[in-house]
Amino acid sequence: MSLKYLTSRTAQQIDEELMSSAGAFSLDQLMELAGIACAQALARVYDKKKYPNVLVCCGPGNQGGDGLVAARHLGMFGYRPTIYMPKPGSKDIYQRLKLQCDNMKIKTIPPSNDPEILRDALSSTNVILDAIFGFSFKGPIRAPFDSALPILSDSRLPIVSVDIPSGWHVEEGNVEGVGLRPDVLVSLTAPKLGVRSFGGRHFLGGRFIPKSLEEKFELNLPEYPGSDQIVELKE
Repeated sequence: MSLKYLTSRTAQQIDEELMSSAGAFSLDQLMELAGIACAQALARVYDKKKYPNVLVCCGPGNQGGDGLVAARHLGMFGYRPTIYMPKPGSKDIYQRLKLQCDNMKIKTIPPSNDPEILRDALSSTNVILDAIFGFSFKGPIRAPFDSALPILSDSRLPIVSVDIPSGWHVEEGNVEGVGLRPDVLVSLTAPKLGVRSFGGRHFLGGRFIPKSLEEKFELNLPEYPGSDQIVELKE
């Protein structure tokens, strides 16, 4: 049987079950597992000797939290991550994850509406980690992200997107043509319907799904090799 592609509603249901009393996961756990998977995928494709400087772009929601975890692990892997948050998250978990990065002495670009600050950061960047919008995103893209996404695209730098490329409709893909066009995608749990047409390197980073949920939702997940937190999906 083929790997299942998820709607936004099904992805939300799986998350709810994972964090229910039956699933017994905390949000912190899931973010940690997702973030380290994203860091592993970036490291698999972009060697730190050639691509040492990573601009980690974080949105204000759970996707941004995954990005902050990834930034911390990338720092531990020997990369030089810089965090860019056009609109920082306000939840306690976001603040704690950001403090963990501060404690690692990971640089953060102060929030600003000045596009030149982002362009300046990109001038010394080798690869972008896109953790801006997640599977709950619904358009249109609003400020300050409406100006940030075109600048990221125009940089022509390699992009690794977390779960779904920012600006894409979760089920219909990049229908408006304003979303990022990543070279690498790291789907979490299972890929979403909107990325069926994705043509770059595609990894799955959901090695936390219990067999009971995999069977209930008929996910048909691939086997993860060895101790890896990621598996590359081949068409």
